[in-house]
Amino acid sequence: MKTTLTGLIEAHAPQFSKGQRRIADFITGHYDEAAFMTAARLGEEVGVSESTVVRFATELGFDGYPQLQKALQELIRSKLTVVQRLDVTRARMTDDEVLHHVAVSDVNNIRRTLDDLDNAVFYDAVDRIVNARQVYVFGAGSCKHLAGFLTHYLQMLLGGRARRIAVASQGEILEEMLDLSPQDVVIGISFPRYSKKSVQTMHYAHTKGAAVIALTDSALSPIAPYAAALLTAHSDMASVVDSLVAPLSVINALIVAISLRTMDSTRPKLEELERLWRSYGIYQSVEETENNDL
Repeated sequence: MKTTLTGLIEAHAPQFSKGQRRIADFITGHYDEAAFMTAARLGEEVGVSESTVVRFATELGFDGYPQLQKALQELIRSKLTVVQRLDVTRARMTDDEVLHHVAVSDVNNIRRTLDDLDNAVFYDAVDRIVNARQVYVFGAGSCKHLAGFLTHYLQMLLGGRARRIAVASQGEILEEMLDLSPQDVVIGISFPRYSKKSVQTMHYAHTKGAAVIALTDSALSPIAPYAAALLTAHSDMASVVDSLVAPLSVINALIVAISLRTMDSTRPKLEELERLWRSYGIYQSVEETENNDL
């Protein structure tokens, strides 16, 4: 069954009217422009009525044009080059709108993530992590920073059971995971543009029988088919980067939930850690800063 937008267009092509064919051709050839056009504007561009554009969306199986537009925007996030992203950003906002536009977009991403993320799936992921023999965390590109943040706290809570796969080549990644077993969990973090390393790593983890927890943007993500627990977070394009605010919020929630589940076992270790930090002067307080200024 065709699930991607391009696949849907290809599958329904024989039934298209002449007007719908013009819409399909424009979307296929100019998806970066079409993604932010209203139904009326798209119809004007290809010479058909707004109602024809709406019927085209329903012909593809969408409830209406807004759902088709959303699918278009998902498509461009995985296909646009960095230069094309800059062009799209310029078309969407002026220089003096950037702060407001990006902040509002981030708030909306968190709100949509909260609305869409299944609570049962979230807590299933928490249980799998807490009960795993080993927890591996992997993210490539900008997602490697999310992976590092998550691993930092998992190591604080789970000790040596948590490790980040931070090597460069695919061969080294597989070597790091050679002892992977069905008792282990692999957390894969991947957002458009999807890294092939992430896809290959999650595929390998799946073949080894490990439970894959995928933190990604949708069920259409290439790492989603390997997930025992699929955590989706919205990451609407802001510019040359995708917003990773909502994924980070999900990671924060994971860390808090895991800390509550492991509180009894981790409390003595965390108290010892605090003692060491004080003993070695790892952190500086505001009071110390003020005293140094006197």
